[in-house]
Amino acid sequence: MSLFRTFLIAALCLIAGGSAASLRPETVRVAVVKGADTVRIDGAMALLTDSRGEPLALEMPLEVKRVKDGVQVNGRTLSGLVVSAPVRVAVNGKGYRGVLEVSAGTERGLLVVDELPLEDYLVGLINCEISSAWPMEAIKAQAVIARSYAIFQKNARRGAPYQLESSVMDQVYEGCDVEDSRAARGVQETAGEVVTYDGKVIQAFYHSNCAGHTESSKTVWGLSIPYLRGVACRYCQEANPIGWELKLPLKKVEAQLKAAGIRVAGVREIRVLERNESGRVQDLVVIDGKGRTIVPGVAFRKALGYSQLKSTNFEIRMAGDDCLINGAGSGHGVGLCQWGAKQRAADGFDYHEILTYYYPGVKLAKEYGQ
Repeated sequence: MSLFRTFLIAALCLIAGGSAASLRPETVRVAVVKGADTVRIDGAMALLTDSRGEPLALEMPLEVKRVKDGVQVNGRTLSGLVVSAPVRVAVNGKGYRGVLEVSAGTERGLLVVDELPLEDYLVGLINCEISSAWPMEAIKAQAVIARSYAIFQKNARRGAPYQLESSVMDQVYEGCDVEDSRAARGVQETAGEVVTYDGKVIQAFYHSNCAGHTESSKTVWGLSIPYLRGVACRYCQEANPIGWELKLPLKKVEAQLKAAGIRVAGVREIRVLERNESGRVQDLVVIDGKGRTIVPGVAFRKALGYSQLKSTNFEIRMAGDDCLINGAGSGHGVGLCQWGAKQRAADGFDYHEILTYYYPGVKLAKEYGQ
Protein backbone atom coordinates (compact mmCIF):
# COMPACT_ATOMS: atom_id res chain seq x y z
CA MET A 1 0.00 0.00 0.00
CA SER A 2 1.43 3.42 -0.89
CA LEU A 3 2.00 6.04 1.83
CA PHE A 4 -0.62 8.27 0.17
CA ARG A 5 -3.29 5.57 0.26
CA THR A 6 -2.35 4.63 3.83
CA PHE A 7 -2.99 8.26 4.81
CA LEU A 8 -6.30 8.30 2.96
CA ILE A 9 -7.61 5.16 4.64
CA ALA A 10 -6.47 6.33 8.07
CA ALA A 11 -8.17 9.70 7.51
CA LEU A 12 -11.39 8.02 6.41
CA CYS A 13 -11.35 5.84 9.53
CA LEU A 14 -11.05 8.92 11.75
CA ILE A 15 -13.88 10.69 9.90
CA ALA A 16 -16.04 7.61 10.43
CA GLY A 17 -15.31 7.73 14.15
CA GLY A 18 -12.36 5.34 14.34
CA SER A 19 -10.00 5.28 17.32
CA ALA A 20 -6.27 5.91 17.33
CA ALA A 21 -5.85 2.15 16.89
CA SER A 22 -7.58 2.54 13.52
CA LEU A 23 -4.75 4.67 12.13
CA ARG A 24 -3.19 1.53 10.65
CA PRO A 25 -6.13 -0.81 10.11
CA GLU A 26 -5.95 -4.24 8.54
CA THR A 27 -7.02 -3.61 4.95
CA VAL A 28 -8.06 -5.67 1.95
CA ARG A 29 -8.14 -5.01 -1.77
CA VAL A 30 -11.33 -6.16 -3.46
CA ALA A 31 -12.02 -6.20 -7.21
CA VAL A 32 -15.53 -4.74 -7.41
CA VAL A 33 -15.64 -4.28 -11.21
CA LYS A 34 -13.75 -6.34 -13.81
CA GLY A 35 -13.91 -6.07 -17.58
CA ALA A 36 -16.51 -3.30 -17.88
CA ASP A 37 -16.24 -0.99 -20.90
CA THR A 38 -17.33 2.03 -18.84
CA VAL A 39 -18.11 2.89 -15.23
CA ARG A 40 -19.89 5.83 -13.65
CA ILE A 41 -18.45 7.22 -10.41
CA ASP A 42 -20.00 9.74 -8.04
CA GLY A 43 -19.58 10.90 -4.46
CA ALA A 44 -19.99 13.97 -2.28
CA MET A 45 -16.77 15.78 -1.29
CA ALA A 46 -14.72 13.28 -3.30
CA LEU A 47 -10.94 13.57 -3.46
CA LEU A 48 -9.54 12.69 -6.89
CA THR A 49 -5.97 11.94 -7.93
CA ASP A 50 -4.25 10.19 -10.79
CA SER A 51 -2.32 6.95 -10.23
CA ARG A 52 0.78 8.95 -9.19
CA GLY A 53 -1.09 10.88 -6.47
CA GLU A 54 -1.41 14.15 -8.37
CA PRO A 55 -4.68 15.97 -7.49
CA LEU A 56 -7.33 16.23 -10.19
CA ALA A 57 -10.00 18.90 -10.61
CA LEU A 58 -12.85 17.06 -12.36
CA GLU A 59 -16.58 17.61 -12.15
CA MET A 60 -18.66 14.78 -10.71
CA PRO A 61 -20.11 12.43 -11.77
CA LEU A 62 -17.27 10.80 -13.65
CA GLU A 63 -17.68 8.77 -16.81
CA VAL A 64 -14.68 6.46 -17.09
CA LYS A 65 -13.74 4.50 -20.19
CA ARG A 66 -10.81 2.29 -21.04
CA VAL A 67 -8.56 3.62 -23.77
CA LYS A 68 -5.30 2.45 -25.30
CA ASP A 69 -3.06 4.49 -22.99
CA GLY A 70 -5.02 3.98 -19.75
CA VAL A 71 -8.41 5.36 -18.78
CA GLN A 72 -10.41 8.28 -20.08
CA VAL A 73 -12.20 10.31 -17.38
CA ASN A 74 -14.73 12.87 -18.60
CA GLY A 75 -12.78 13.02 -21.84
CA ARG A 76 -9.35 13.33 -20.20
CA THR A 77 -6.84 10.49 -20.62
CA LEU A 78 -5.04 9.31 -17.45
CA SER A 79 -2.84 6.38 -16.52
CA GLY A 80 -5.27 5.62 -13.69
CA LEU A 81 -7.73 7.18 -11.26
CA VAL A 82 -7.97 7.12 -7.45
CA VAL A 83 -11.18 8.25 -5.71
CA SER A 84 -12.11 8.58 -2.04
CA ALA A 85 -14.87 10.34 -0.10
CA PRO A 86 -15.73 10.84 3.60
CA VAL A 87 -18.78 8.55 3.49
CA ARG A 88 -19.07 6.59 0.25
CA VAL A 89 -18.11 6.51 -3.40
CA ALA A 90 -20.77 5.25 -5.81
CA VAL A 91 -19.64 2.99 -8.65
CA ASN A 92 -22.44 2.31 -11.12
CA GLY A 93 -24.87 3.27 -8.38
CA LYS A 94 -23.43 1.01 -5.64
CA GLY A 95 -21.82 2.65 -2.63
CA TYR A 96 -18.35 1.65 -1.44
CA ARG A 97 -16.15 2.72 1.47
CA GLY A 98 -12.40 3.19 1.36
CA VAL A 99 -10.28 4.16 -1.64
CA LEU A 100 -11.32 3.20 -5.18
CA GLU A 101 -8.65 2.67 -7.83
CA VAL A 102 -9.65 2.54 -11.50
CA SER A 103 -7.18 1.20 -14.06
CA ALA A 104 -7.02 -0.51 -17.42
CA GLY A 105 -6.14 -3.74 -15.64
CA THR A 106 -4.39 -6.69 -17.27
CA GLU A 107 -7.45 -7.96 -19.15
CA ARG A 108 -10.01 -6.30 -21.41
CA GLY A 109 -12.08 -3.52 -19.91
CA LEU A 110 -11.70 -1.60 -16.66
CA LEU A 111 -10.59 -2.85 -13.28
CA VAL A 112 -11.99 -1.13 -10.17
CA VAL A 113 -10.36 -2.11 -6.87
CA ASP A 114 -11.72 -1.04 -3.49
CA GLU A 115 -9.07 -0.82 -0.77
CA LEU A 116 -10.75 -0.56 2.62
CA PRO A 117 -10.47 -1.64 6.27
CA LEU A 118 -11.18 -5.35 6.61
CA GLU A 119 -13.80 -4.83 9.33
CA ASP A 120 -15.75 -2.42 7.08
CA TYR A 121 -15.58 -4.98 4.28
CA LEU A 122 -17.07 -7.62 6.59
CA VAL A 123 -20.03 -5.44 7.61
CA GLY A 124 -20.92 -4.99 3.94
CA LEU A 125 -20.44 -8.68 3.24
CA ILE A 126 -22.86 -10.14 5.81
CA ASN A 127 -26.09 -9.38 3.93
CA CYS A 128 -24.56 -10.59 0.68
CA GLU A 129 -23.59 -13.99 2.04
CA ILE A 130 -26.41 -14.60 4.55
CA SER A 131 -29.01 -12.34 6.19
CA SER A 132 -28.54 -10.12 9.22
CA ALA A 133 -32.02 -11.25 10.28
CA TRP A 134 -30.52 -14.67 11.11
CA PRO A 135 -29.63 -15.55 14.74
CA MET A 136 -26.73 -13.46 16.02
CA GLU A 137 -24.48 -16.46 16.64
CA ALA A 138 -24.81 -17.41 12.95
CA ILE A 139 -23.90 -13.84 11.98
CA LYS A 140 -20.84 -13.99 14.23
CA ALA A 141 -19.81 -17.33 12.71
CA GLN A 142 -20.10 -15.81 9.23
CA ALA A 143 -18.06 -12.78 10.28
CA VAL A 144 -15.25 -14.95 11.66
CA ILE A 145 -15.00 -17.25 8.64
CA ALA A 146 -15.22 -14.36 6.17
CA ARG A 147 -12.43 -12.57 8.08
CA SER A 148 -10.36 -15.76 8.13
CA TYR A 149 -10.87 -16.35 4.41
CA ALA A 150 -9.97 -12.75 3.58
CA ILE A 151 -6.75 -12.84 5.62
CA PHE A 152 -5.74 -16.17 4.10
CA GLN A 153 -6.28 -14.81 0.59
CA LYS A 154 -4.50 -11.57 1.41
CA ASN A 155 -1.42 -13.52 2.49
CA ALA A 156 -1.63 -15.84 -0.51
CA ARG A 157 -1.97 -12.99 -3.04
CA ARG A 158 0.57 -10.51 -1.75
CA GLY A 159 1.76 -8.23 -4.53
CA ALA A 160 -1.27 -8.91 -6.73
CA PRO A 161 -3.48 -6.01 -7.94
CA TYR A 162 -6.21 -7.27 -5.60
CA GLN A 163 -6.63 -10.05 -3.05
CA LEU A 164 -10.34 -10.83 -3.32
CA GLU A 165 -13.02 -11.06 -5.97
CA SER A 166 -16.40 -9.58 -5.02
CA SER A 167 -18.28 -12.59 -6.40
CA VAL A 168 -18.75 -16.28 -5.54
CA MET A 169 -15.22 -16.78 -6.86
CA ASP A 170 -14.19 -15.56 -3.39
CA GLN A 171 -16.82 -13.84 -1.23
CA VAL A 172 -19.87 -11.91 -2.39
CA TYR A 173 -19.50 -8.19 -1.59
CA GLU A 174 -21.87 -5.50 -2.86
CA GLY A 175 -20.52 -2.49 -0.96
CA CYS A 176 -21.77 -0.45 1.97
CA ASP A 177 -25.40 0.13 0.94
CA VAL A 178 -26.46 -3.21 2.45
CA GLU A 179 -24.86 -2.57 5.85
CA ASP A 180 -27.06 -2.52 8.95
CA SER A 181 -26.74 -2.52 12.73
CA ARG A 182 -27.02 -6.30 13.20
CA ALA A 183 -24.32 -6.95 10.61
CA ALA A 184 -22.11 -4.35 12.33
CA ARG A 185 -22.77 -5.94 15.74
CA GLY A 186 -21.76 -9.41 14.53
CA VAL A 187 -18.51 -8.01 13.14
CA GLN A 188 -17.76 -5.78 16.16
CA GLU A 189 -18.36 -8.53 18.73
CA THR A 190 -15.86 -10.80 16.95
CA ALA A 191 -13.41 -8.04 15.95
CA GLY A 192 -10.07 -9.43 14.80
CA GLU A 193 -11.11 -13.03 15.54
CA VAL A 194 -10.13 -15.80 13.11
CA VAL A 195 -10.21 -19.58 12.79
CA THR A 196 -6.80 -21.27 13.08
CA TYR A 197 -5.33 -24.72 12.66
CA ASP A 198 -1.88 -25.53 13.99
CA GLY A 199 -1.44 -21.83 14.75
CA LYS A 200 -2.20 -20.60 11.22
CA VAL A 201 -5.27 -18.87 9.79
CA ILE A 202 -7.29 -21.41 7.81
CA GLN A 203 -8.62 -21.23 4.27
CA ALA A 204 -12.19 -21.01 5.57
CA PHE A 205 -14.25 -22.33 2.68
CA TYR A 206 -18.02 -22.31 3.15
CA HIS A 207 -21.16 -22.87 1.11
CA SER A 208 -24.93 -22.35 1.22
CA ASN A 209 -26.51 -25.75 1.91
CA CYS A 210 -24.86 -29.18 2.11
CA ALA A 211 -28.17 -31.14 2.08
CA GLY A 212 -27.14 -33.43 4.92
CA HIS A 213 -23.36 -33.92 4.80
CA THR A 214 -20.49 -31.55 4.09
CA GLU A 215 -17.79 -32.51 1.61
CA SER A 216 -14.06 -33.10 1.98
CA SER A 217 -11.58 -30.87 0.19
CA LYS A 218 -9.88 -33.93 -1.26
CA THR A 219 -13.02 -34.96 -3.14
CA VAL A 220 -13.58 -31.50 -4.63
CA TRP A 221 -10.03 -30.24 -5.21
CA GLY A 222 -7.85 -33.33 -4.81
CA LEU A 223 -6.08 -31.92 -1.74
CA SER A 224 -6.63 -33.37 1.72
CA ILE A 225 -6.81 -30.59 4.34
CA PRO A 226 -7.37 -31.83 7.91
CA TYR A 227 -9.88 -29.14 8.92
CA LEU A 228 -11.87 -29.52 5.69
CA ARG A 229 -13.23 -33.01 6.26
CA GLY A 230 -16.84 -33.91 5.63
CA VAL A 231 -19.19 -33.96 8.65
CA ALA A 232 -22.82 -34.99 9.03
CA CYS A 233 -25.24 -32.06 9.01
CA ARG A 234 -28.97 -32.53 9.54
CA TYR A 235 -29.35 -28.90 10.50
CA CYS A 236 -29.55 -27.41 7.01
CA GLN A 237 -32.37 -29.77 6.08
CA GLU A 238 -34.41 -28.47 9.00
CA ALA A 239 -33.62 -24.82 8.24
CA ASN A 240 -33.90 -24.84 4.47
CA PRO A 241 -34.77 -28.13 2.79
CA ILE A 242 -33.47 -27.35 -0.67
CA GLY A 243 -34.24 -29.52 -3.70
CA TRP A 244 -34.00 -28.57 -7.33
CA GLU A 245 -34.75 -29.97 -10.76
CA LEU A 246 -33.13 -29.42 -14.12
CA LYS A 247 -34.22 -30.44 -17.61
CA LEU A 248 -31.63 -30.02 -20.36
CA PRO A 249 -31.53 -31.17 -23.98
CA LEU A 250 -28.91 -33.89 -24.31
CA LYS A 251 -27.37 -31.99 -27.25
CA LYS A 252 -26.87 -28.94 -25.03
CA VAL A 253 -25.19 -31.04 -22.34
CA GLU A 254 -22.92 -32.54 -24.99
CA ALA A 255 -22.01 -29.08 -26.28
CA GLN A 256 -21.15 -27.89 -22.77
CA LEU A 257 -19.00 -30.96 -22.13
CA LYS A 258 -17.13 -30.38 -25.39
CA ALA A 259 -16.60 -26.70 -24.53
CA ALA A 260 -15.03 -27.86 -21.25
CA GLY A 261 -12.56 -30.04 -23.16
CA ILE A 262 -14.29 -33.37 -22.57
CA ARG A 263 -14.13 -35.38 -25.79
CA VAL A 264 -17.58 -36.81 -26.52
CA ALA A 265 -19.62 -37.14 -29.72
CA GLY A 266 -23.18 -38.34 -30.26
CA VAL A 267 -23.97 -38.73 -26.55
CA ARG A 268 -26.74 -41.27 -25.95
CA GLU A 269 -26.78 -41.66 -22.19
CA ILE A 270 -25.30 -40.24 -18.99
CA ARG A 271 -25.55 -42.03 -15.67
CA VAL A 272 -24.01 -41.94 -12.20
CA LEU A 273 -21.15 -44.42 -11.92
CA GLU A 274 -19.99 -43.90 -8.33
CA ARG A 275 -20.79 -41.82 -5.25
CA ASN A 276 -18.43 -40.74 -2.48
CA GLU A 277 -18.82 -41.03 1.30
CA SER A 278 -21.01 -37.93 1.51
CA GLY A 279 -23.42 -39.29 -1.09
CA ARG A 280 -22.40 -36.87 -3.83
CA VAL A 281 -21.58 -37.92 -7.36
CA GLN A 282 -17.96 -39.03 -7.60
CA ASP A 283 -17.99 -40.05 -11.27
CA LEU A 284 -20.43 -40.26 -14.16
CA VAL A 285 -20.20 -42.34 -17.30
CA VAL A 286 -21.02 -40.71 -20.62
CA ILE A 287 -21.98 -43.19 -23.34
CA ASP A 288 -21.63 -42.05 -26.95
CA GLY A 289 -21.03 -43.51 -30.40
CA LYS A 290 -17.36 -44.17 -29.61
CA GLY A 291 -17.80 -45.86 -26.25
CA ARG A 292 -17.69 -44.73 -22.61
CA THR A 293 -16.08 -41.66 -21.04
CA ILE A 294 -15.69 -41.29 -17.28
CA VAL A 295 -16.31 -37.73 -16.08
CA PRO A 296 -15.72 -36.67 -12.44
CA GLY A 297 -18.78 -35.16 -10.77
CA VAL A 298 -16.98 -31.89 -10.02
CA ALA A 299 -15.89 -31.59 -13.67
CA PHE A 300 -19.43 -32.30 -14.86
CA ARG A 301 -20.79 -29.58 -12.59
CA LYS A 302 -18.17 -27.09 -13.77
CA ALA A 303 -18.95 -27.88 -17.41
CA LEU A 304 -22.69 -27.34 -16.97
CA GLY A 305 -22.18 -24.23 -14.83
CA TYR A 306 -22.25 -23.79 -11.07
CA SER A 307 -25.42 -21.70 -11.10
CA GLN A 308 -27.22 -24.31 -13.21
CA LEU A 309 -26.01 -27.51 -11.53
CA LYS A 310 -26.16 -26.27 -7.95
CA SER A 311 -24.27 -29.15 -6.37
CA THR A 312 -22.92 -32.62 -7.11
CA ASN A 313 -25.64 -34.17 -4.96
CA PHE A 314 -27.98 -35.29 -7.73
CA GLU A 315 -29.65 -38.09 -9.67
CA ILE A 316 -29.66 -38.11 -13.46
CA ARG A 317 -31.76 -39.99 -15.99
CA MET A 318 -32.57 -39.82 -19.68
CA ALA A 319 -36.04 -38.98 -20.99
CA GLY A 320 -35.99 -39.13 -24.76
CA ASP A 321 -33.66 -36.39 -25.98
CA ASP A 322 -33.48 -34.72 -22.57
CA CYS A 323 -31.43 -35.05 -19.37
CA LEU A 324 -33.51 -34.90 -16.20
CA ILE A 325 -31.51 -34.01 -13.10
CA ASN A 326 -32.91 -33.97 -9.54
CA GLY A 327 -30.59 -32.56 -6.91
CA ALA A 328 -30.29 -31.18 -3.40
CA GLY A 329 -28.10 -28.63 -1.71
CA SER A 330 -26.21 -25.64 -3.07
CA GLY A 331 -22.49 -25.07 -3.39
CA HIS A 332 -19.33 -27.16 -3.32
CA GLY A 333 -20.19 -28.51 0.14
CA VAL A 334 -16.78 -27.88 1.72
CA GLY A 335 -16.44 -26.28 5.16
CA LEU A 336 -19.23 -24.46 6.96
CA CYS A 337 -22.81 -24.99 5.77
CA GLN A 338 -24.48 -21.57 6.11
CA TRP A 339 -28.04 -22.88 6.50
CA GLY A 340 -26.79 -25.50 8.93
CA ALA A 341 -25.06 -22.78 10.96
CA LYS A 342 -28.33 -20.85 11.05
CA GLN A 343 -30.20 -23.79 12.53
CA ARG A 344 -27.45 -24.63 15.01
CA ALA A 345 -27.55 -21.01 16.20
CA ALA A 346 -31.35 -21.22 16.54
CA ASP A 347 -30.84 -24.41 18.59
CA GLY A 348 -28.68 -22.51 21.08
CA PHE A 349 -25.12 -23.23 19.90
CA ASP A 350 -22.72 -20.27 20.05
CA TYR A 351 -20.43 -19.35 17.19
CA HIS A 352 -17.42 -21.11 18.75
CA GLU A 353 -19.36 -24.38 18.85
CA ILE A 354 -20.65 -23.87 15.30
CA LEU A 355 -17.19 -23.23 13.87
CA THR A 356 -15.42 -26.08 15.64
CA TYR A 357 -18.13 -28.46 14.41
CA TYR A 358 -17.79 -27.62 10.72
CA TYR A 359 -13.98 -27.23 10.84
CA PRO A 360 -12.72 -30.21 12.92
CA GLY A 361 -9.63 -29.59 15.02
CA VAL A 362 -9.57 -25.79 14.72
CA LYS A 363 -9.19 -23.09 17.35
CA LEU A 364 -10.32 -19.46 17.43
CA ALA A 365 -7.70 -16.78 17.95
CA LYS A 366 -7.34 -13.01 17.90
CA GLU A 367 -5.44 -12.05 14.74
CA TYR A 368 -5.33 -8.30 15.46
CA GLY A 369 -6.95 -5.60 17.59
CA GLN A 370 -7.39 -5.29 21.31
